[in-house]
Amino acid sequence: MTETNQLLRLLKEFPLAETHRPWARRIVDFEAWQGAIDLLAVSDWDFLGLWAEPQASDKEKFQVHMALRDGENTTVVVITLPLEGLSYPAVSGVRPGALRLERSIADLFGLVALGAEDMRPWLDHGRWPVNHPLSEAEPREIVPFEYDFLKAESAEALHQIPVGPVHAGIIEPGHFRFHANGEAVVRLETRLGYVHKGIEALMQGKTLLEASKLVGRVSGDSTVAYAYAFARACEAACDVEAPPRAVWLRAVMAEMERLANHLGDFGAVCNDAAYGIMLAHAMTLKEKVLRAAHKAFGHRLMMDCIIPGGVAHDLGKEGMAQIKAMQREVRRGFERLAQLYDDTPSLLDRTVGTGVTMASLAHRFGTGGVIARASGRSIDARRNPGYAPYDELDFDVPLEIDGDVHCRLMVRVAEIRESLALIERFTDGLPSGPLTRPLPAQEGEGMALVEGFRGEILVWVRIDGSGRILRCFPRDPSWFQWPLLEACIDGNIVADFPLCNKSFNCSYSGSDL
Repeated sequence: MTETNQLLRLLKEFPLAETHRPWARRIVDFEAWQGAIDLLAVSDWDFLGLWAEPQASDKEKFQVHMALRDGENTTVVVITLPLEGLSYPAVSGVRPGALRLERSIADLFGLVALGAEDMRPWLDHGRWPVNHPLSEAEPREIVPFEYDFLKAESAEALHQIPVGPVHAGIIEPGHFRFHANGEAVVRLETRLGYVHKGIEALMQGKTLLEASKLVGRVSGDSTVAYAYAFARACEAACDVEAPPRAVWLRAVMAEMERLANHLGDFGAVCNDAAYGIMLAHAMTLKEKVLRAAHKAFGHRLMMDCIIPGGVAHDLGKEGMAQIKAMQREVRRGFERLAQLYDDTPSLLDRTVGTGVTMASLAHRFGTGGVIARASGRSIDARRNPGYAPYDELDFDVPLEIDGDVHCRLMVRVAEIRESLALIERFTDGLPSGPLTRPLPAQEGEGMALVEGFRGEILVWVRIDGSGRILRCFPRDPSWFQWPLLEACIDGNIVADFPLCNKSFNCSYSGSDL
């Protein structure tokens, strides 16, 4: 019996949460939770997320949820462990991508992951006026503490280079602690949490429309993908499907968002290799996409355009014409840039072989997106588990195998071309009909996976009988990608960090909730 069948057989013995859609949620005991972890150690199941909440029957008790996906097919399952105390078996021993989620759960709820190697505070920087704000919070004195960065040992002399959290550019705050021997990096550790917004608490009690606006601001450059995932999760909870025209318009927006961000990242990597003209031209092309989005959907980032039940903005003739013109200009301009990159040895010298991420690490940490596909890991939520309208189309998911900065750029180049083609297919085949479908006010739970430009965005929601949010957990792909940035810089020189960092382009805000 395969590990896949073993896990499904193990879970089949436990009761289902009847209102959870579209995938099963099984309520298990301590032994089964540990058994699932043991099977994860030897299987190709993907770890998708870990979150906690108070139990409905007793608010003083908690439960933890874990989402998994079979690597062989489209099976997705959520496992729930009701807790008698304040601890649960850690997942991070076999899936290290869970570690920072375990640390966040400890900060927010006071729950301890038994067996976790690292339980240092993650979101809590000692500046909250209460302990564990999503549980029975207790007031406390605000006392900032020193963060214990991990040590590095070497036979050679080492020095530390602290960078951030305030940076020279207009970017989000994050601290990078380098241990280096001369210019060679021995260890890099990131510390985030500086832009913690309390999203999970802010979502509670909101209407679906109010909550949609909040979740669309978890990470602003992925506002379409987040709103898309939230809308699909709400629709699953209510057992309703958005109208066909809305489904296709959502895909147009998602591909335009992917296109704009990949163009910016392509230029930014070249800029960090001291080839600034590429950034100038790439940002000109990105600006064309943003202006077309504004003309077509009323907002440059298409923020608040996707709502539960459909979309808030139609695509008219003028907007369609703007998108078509943008496609022609971007396609023509980008091919010149891609050729220039290929013909510039000084650029290739900086990107080829730099910042290698191994496929085995990408799998262990559960990462997707460009980082996974550049390391030979074929994973894309549009295909697996898949969702409309992508499940009606054949499209390429580009792969590279060497996992370096160059491969991550090449995946972006291929995805830019593919997004342009998909936008054309979606706009040409756009069905007619209504833009929204009302969602009933009823209890339910829903989960969705949507492919953003960084990778898979997971959103899980619980809705009460009045149609308000009881609980919402949004998981950014960057949770699983930041640790791989730390790994890929090992053995490279300090000057290569900007290239590695930009080739990942992880979200600070998305990981800080």
